Amino acid sequence: MGEKVESGGTGLSDRQKYRAKLQQCLAVLGRLLGEKRFDRPRNLMGLEIELNLAGSDGMPRMMNAEVLERIASRDFQTELGMFNLEVNIAPHRLGGRVLDQLAEELRTGLGYAHRKANEVDAGIVMIGILPTLSLDDVVSTNLSDADRYTLLNDQMVAARGEDFALDIEGVERLTCSSPSIAPESACTSVQLHLQVTPDRFADVWNAAQCVAAVQIAVGANAPFLFGKELWRESRPPLFLQATDTRPPELQAQGVRPRTWFGERWIDSAYDLFEENLRYFPPLLPMSDDEDPLQVLDEGGTPRLAELVLHNGTVYRWNRPVYDVADGLPHLRVENRVLPAGPTVTDVVANAAFYYGLVRALAEDDRPVWTRLPFATAEQNFETACRDGIGARLRWPRGGRAGNGVAEISAVRLVRDELLPLAAAGLDAWNVEPADRDFYLGVIEGRCERRVNGASWQVDTYHRAQEAGLRREAALAATTRRYAELMHEGAPVHTWPVGFPAPARMPDLSA
Repeated sequence: MGEKVESGGTGLSDRQKYRAKLQQCLAVLGRLLGEKRFDRPRNLMGLEIELNLAGSDGMPRMMNAEVLERIASRDFQTELGMFNLEVNIAPHRLGGRVLDQLAEELRTGLGYAHRKANEVDAGIVMIGILPTLSLDDVVSTNLSDADRYTLLNDQMVAARGEDFALDIEGVERLTCSSPSIAPESACTSVQLHLQVTPDRFADVWNAAQCVAAVQIAVGANAPFLFGKELWRESRPPLFLQATDTRPPELQAQGVRPRTWFGERWIDSAYDLFEENLRYFPPLLPMSDDEDPLQVLDEGGTPRLAELVLHNGTVYRWNRPVYDVADGLPHLRVENRVLPAGPTVTDVVANAAFYYGLVRALAEDDRPVWTRLPFATAEQNFETACRDGIGARLRWPRGGRAGNGVAEISAVRLVRDELLPLAAAGLDAWNVEPADRDFYLGVIEGRCERRVNGASWQVDTYHRAQEAGLRREAALAATTRRYAELMHEGAPVHTWPVGFPAPARMPDLSA
């Protein structure tokens, strides 16, 4: 979505040329991998957070252009909807006090952005899906004013050939349709990047796929969509359906969706890029002037612009990334599983859990993915999205030394087996022990109290309804209370459910 694409028409010859260029880029990537041209290990991680803009009433504000003008920082940029922003944190080397450094940078940056947004009666809300968002808010006229969003929308609508159908059945059922991809903008997430060497890529990606379900179970934060209580993490089904360019007939044939968990464990980063070309037609056939083969033959570093652009239109939950920095190519695993929020402390705790756990699992001499069928990992992911902190998952029996898989509660799996592994992984990254214990302690606290962002939202919403508020007023009250506690900063498992006192409750006649 961040590609700088200029709006313009594309014809049949453009697509044929682009497809040929993609194949050339893939061949060059294969050579780069075979010739070991990639950057040395630098233990680098990166972080991006998508944000919502909401007013003091808890309702969305379609004014990211005005807010960005006031923020005036390249760390903040537009996202798909006018009520969205994204903040990018510069890459950090994993180790030492990196977790506390990240937390401090995020508090400073988000605090500044929030104050600037307040100048135009808006504010920053870090949440998976804004509970007050309505279907009328996610329309094409509320897409951010950037050519890349317009062109992407036009191409996806043309590929589908009909309205996008949303049908999500959870606690309640939502059925509606949209003539554009705008409902995708309801999803605001955290992306965790990890630079890896080609030799390590497959192990890290496979490990990340294994842990996607537990990330969601402890981190779910999107239980509401368009006024309905759905899954504890409703982003994945929404993102799948809002970007689904397949009409029903192609779905029935088993054609793969562009939002995709995957279908197998891999042996190389090449596997994922090759699948992206084999299964997904180009959406943005914009060819670059670079001849990647010539650049490589002359000893240079090719940008592989077409491959990068195409890769950005296939929405894997763990995405491969090819990039060039300081004249050297490198590979990253981009983890796109987590929702935004609830607080900076929670975001950094989720990051600590992920980076530690992936390091430990990727280095295991008996990898978990050799004992966990890929289809089971995918089912675990859906189960965690549906049930959140209460999910029961299937995991290799008897810990790392067992055979077969057995069902276990997510909180028990995390507390008894995965948190110690995450701690060992952070030790391998040489993270400061005090930071390791503090942030993993946040994950442990969620497990002990069976509380995450989604469970708090649901419990507070129902508390508001019990006090007499109708649905829309209860969602608005929940959003306002969430934003208040989010900015106070204590981790979500310590938040009191409901509202502080009857005197501070919203007007029951609303």
